Amino acid sequence: MSVTRLAARIDARTPTHRDRAIDGLRALALLAVPAGHWLLGGFTLDSGGALHNASPLATFGFFAPVSWVLQMLGVFFLVGGYASVLSYRRRTSTTGAWLRGRMVRLGRPVLGVTAVWAAMIPVLYALGVPGDTLHTASTLVIQPLWFVGVYAVVTALTPYCVRLAKRLGGWAAAPLLVSVAVVDFLRYGPYADAVPSWLSLLNILPGWLFAYQLGVSWGEGRIGKRGGRLLLAGGSVLFAVLLIAFHYPASMVGVPGEARTNSHPPSLLVLALAAAQSGAAILLRDRIARFLRRPVVWAPVVVINLSAMTILCWHQTAMLAAAVPASFTGAVPGLTTGPDSLGWILARLAWMPVFAALLVLIARYARRFEAPWQSGAGALRVAAGALAAGFAVFALRLA
Repeated sequence: MSVTRLAARIDARTPTHRDRAIDGLRALALLAVPAGHWLLGGFTLDSGGALHNASPLATFGFFAPVSWVLQMLGVFFLVGGYASVLSYRRRTSTTGAWLRGRMVRLGRPVLGVTAVWAAMIPVLYALGVPGDTLHTASTLVIQPLWFVGVYAVVTALTPYCVRLAKRLGGWAAAPLLVSVAVVDFLRYGPYADAVPSWLSLLNILPGWLFAYQLGVSWGEGRIGKRGGRLLLAGGSVLFAVLLIAFHYPASMVGVPGEARTNSHPPSLLVLALAAAQSGAAILLRDRIARFLRRPVVWAPVVVINLSAMTILCWHQTAMLAAAVPASFTGAVPGLTTGPDSLGWILARLAWMPVFAALLVLIARYARRFEAPWQSGAGALRVAAGALAAGFAVFALRLA
């Protein structure tokens, strides 16, 4: 079957009520995750042949604006909130049952990737993979999974977000912005030395709930074009002020050696970017929907959305599938050499299609973890849970 005919078939099977713009935005935000990790993350090879994490951001400051484009979690939480409203509105069971269903769909792929890696680690070690390489790999695999935990928490708050949206509209997200601003002032302001380090953790929930609440308000019809323009303009101005006047780190992701980071936990700069991106998404929604009426464009969006959790959970494994074998051959440009030259950037760009192909290959088998458990698989669930817990302990202990 030709690509055109396959695309036409997918297009014809798409329900008329499907919001193509929301699916398109989700696909774009999803693809930004592996693209960001593959481009802004690298390795160094020590004298013993072990891989260690490194980043081109430590050498190339001009890469920081690239992180502004690739940091699209604000858009992901925005469309997540929007989609949750539609799903919550159409639920045919209790709120508790609705939440359990969504939690299970989030949890199965995470359980799958961590269980598989728990089983692989002793095998890889027996095959001669250095312990430091396994430590590096474990950290990379578990690193994106924090997102799933946070997303599960904000999803559980959907009923409350809906009530706030109905009462306050788009302004329901404003207290979350203020909360993050207060914590940032305390940890970076004149009294920072007297503030305990754990205080920054208070930004985790409001920091990521901000865009989700905007999405819920959007889904409830309480944010329109005017609100989109306000978010785009206000977020852009706040972003510029924080960078120029308050000297926030320019990179949206952590940079090795830097004392401050915008992402873990999210700073006010992350919320400013999320506001601007959300405003742009709201304003461009109709244009995106029209563009996605083309079957050839729409078909990849459908495939990406159907593999959302697989992409999130396994994209680091795809990069490691290339880097770990290469580490046995020595210095491979763009793969096992330090990300400290323009040559590395060009070589890494050449490697990214290879990572993508490996991810597609892995996804053929890993997507089964997104499917519901078969009846009578209780023992398998227990075994997978035990393996996943062991891997989590192993990875977090070494992080």
